[in-house]
Amino acid sequence: MPLQVPCPQCRQMTPFEGNPHRPFCSERCRRIDLGTWASGGYVIPGRSVEVEDDNVSDTADEEDSEDSE
Repeated sequence: MPLQVPCPQCRQMTPFEGNPHRPFCSERCRRIDLGTWASGGYVIPGRSVEVEDDNVSDTADEEDSEDSE
């Protein structure tokens, strides 16, 4: 008997081997999960980390001034 796994979205048992949507049972469940990720529905608990963008903006400003010369 082929390996059966529960769909992470709907919990329906679905074949793992040869399933183009694995580990999901269908394209629908796959898209629901992707939408949850995209909307921020899944988060990893912990402290927020602020990212400094000073280097990025300085580099962009230098490139802009070089292009205008």
